[in-house]
Amino acid sequence: MKQLKTAQKQREILANNLNELLELKRKTQADVIRETGFAEATVRSWFNGEKYPRLDKIQALADYFNVPRSRITEEQIEGMLKVSQLVPIPIIGDIACGDPITAEENIQGYRDEVADTLPTGNLFYLHCKGDSMAPTIPNNAYVLIRQQPDVEDGEIAAVLVNGDTEATLKRVKRQNGLVMLLADNSKYAPIIITPDTPARILGKAVKVSFDL
Repeated sequence: MKQLKTAQKQREILANNLNELLELKRKTQADVIRETGFAEATVRSWFNGEKYPRLDKIQALADYFNVPRSRITEEQIEGMLKVSQLVPIPIIGDIACGDPITAEENIQGYRDEVADTLPTGNLFYLHCKGDSMAPTIPNNAYVLIRQQPDVEDGEIAAVLVNGDTEATLKRVKRQNGLVMLLADNSKYAPIIITPDTPARILGKAVKVSFDL
């Protein structure tokens, strides 16, 4: 009976940790299923505390969430701040044509972030200049971008417009077959994407921070 209770407790701890990580990483169970390739029923049984994964699956989950295995398998003590690894995230300036976004020549500096709080994926920072996205993104804020080739309608993206080498932050809107880049500040006119004004999405804005 004691062994049964211990196994049940382990499943509960794992499920609690997995669901906390979903919230921290801004993910859903559907994202985990799609991006890891694990069976839907299996993933849902882990998150519901019904089953406990094998060691290789725990490691795969740890790699997916970018955390140590202990963050998934061990009970997290409420009210105690655990020391976590700091990750340097590059701040991107001008983007050389054809180079990877985070190529050394594109990097202006770094900002440290706590690994456990970061979303998954390839990440970089942009330093916001100007007030076109105010009040959502104030001037001089740092915006964390997850690299991806497209975003959902209405989301804020880092975009290269018409061959420019410096990314701009705009809200992507699709309407009647048109793609528009919208500023949150009404003083700025929309940018309509056409063959004469091409654009390339670099990634999705996932976090805003600034220094006092």
